[in-house]
Amino acid sequence: MKQGELRATGSLAAVFAMRLLGLFMIYPVFTGYAHHLHGATPLLIGLALGAYGLTQGLLQIPFGLLSDRIGRKPMISIGLVFFGIGSIVAALSTSIGGVILGRVLQGTGAVGSVVLAFVADLTREEVRTKAMAIVGITIGMSFVAAIVIGPLVASVIGVPGIFWLTGVLALVGIAITLFIVPNPEHIIRHRDAEAVPALFGRVLRNGELLRLNFAIFALHIILTASFLAVPALLTRSLHLTQHSDGIVYLPVLFVSVALMVPAIIVAEKGGRMKEMFIGAIALLTVSLLALALAGGIGAVAVAALVGFFTAFNIMEAMLPSLVTKIAPADAKGTATGIYSTLQFLGIFIGGAGGGWAFSLAGATGVFSFTLIVAGLWLAIAVTMRPPGRYSSYLVRLATFDRQGISALEAKLKAVPGVIEAFIAPDEDVAYLKIDRARFDANAIAGIVGG
Repeated sequence: MKQGELRATGSLAAVFAMRLLGLFMIYPVFTGYAHHLHGATPLLIGLALGAYGLTQGLLQIPFGLLSDRIGRKPMISIGLVFFGIGSIVAALSTSIGGVILGRVLQGTGAVGSVVLAFVADLTREEVRTKAMAIVGITIGMSFVAAIVIGPLVASVIGVPGIFWLTGVLALVGIAITLFIVPNPEHIIRHRDAEAVPALFGRVLRNGELLRLNFAIFALHIILTASFLAVPALLTRSLHLTQHSDGIVYLPVLFVSVALMVPAIIVAEKGGRMKEMFIGAIALLTVSLLALALAGGIGAVAVAALVGFFTAFNIMEAMLPSLVTKIAPADAKGTATGIYSTLQFLGIFIGGAGGGWAFSLAGATGVFSFTLIVAGLWLAIAVTMRPPGRYSSYLVRLATFDRQGISALEAKLKAVPGVIEAFIAPDEDVAYLKIDRARFDANAIAGIVGG
């Protein structure tokens, strides 16, 4: 990657991090705090935790489409302003209703799709996959860091202080966007990074993509609902003081990431994606069952959390890769946009459903709810077809006969290792899905050059 591309990718990844740190720091500390808010009930606490997912999910794709019209920087700035306002509303609220309103407003800062489109604007086709990987790694690291430091920060400035800090981070994100992120030469719609409304029906009719959409939906239902019960379980079983959970989450997440890495290598390099996918769901299910039965046994709770986060991290790493392998060559951005929408709606359903289950049967109800979701997910997953070992490949078309697009696509499809080929004349790009083991890049260069 060129220096300018590294700067653009790093600064946009930092914008993502500013937003996600504030959102995820709340997870391990919110439930204990929310019980003291005026009007709080288990159901409303769950709604407050997951509320931002509703607006985030509904607005993710529209924000991206609007950014094509009015610009990336304005949309990111507008989104972060709303995100900051929501953080302030939540910080000032003494009632659960006020916090729910704040969380809903936080979700209106749905800038994720805009950031990814901006990365595409500022990077060349041949390095774009690497740039997206950097952003993805940043998202994962932000989640891990937030879960670990959330209790520590809350012990110093309280949960309202985290909301205030989140507002400050929104301002930092705006400053990075306006003063550090480079301006693109031009803005176009990138089919590998943005949703195209005309392709929605095609993507939604793809049964394998629907399985993956349900997977990310179920995963975030389980994650969000579990945080309504896990913090109290840890405090009780390990005799922790308030906001000292970080001493548990740090080693648990460290071990889970260490276990996740070889699992992903086996899945990707060894061609065992389906087996690892189903194995991770099974591990998650067993971990939830262990959490439900842990009672006051701290060692069981910690071991179950290691399994839980190992499975979670495996899924977070595998699912985007699977979407890329399965999505049509010209619809990767559309598939990813729908996938992200389901992820955030899963957060909302996890909060609402988990809160409802807690109101019925306490922590036992929460874990029963998550086990039902995990069981349904496992039943759906076993019917998936083993994914091909495919990846995306973009080819810049400097010059080509716009009247002979079909003929050029046919030539590209005939190259060894090319599974699909689609030419987007408005982008001067050919989108390919390839089998790297058989792919002949020189043949492609010869066709494009000729």
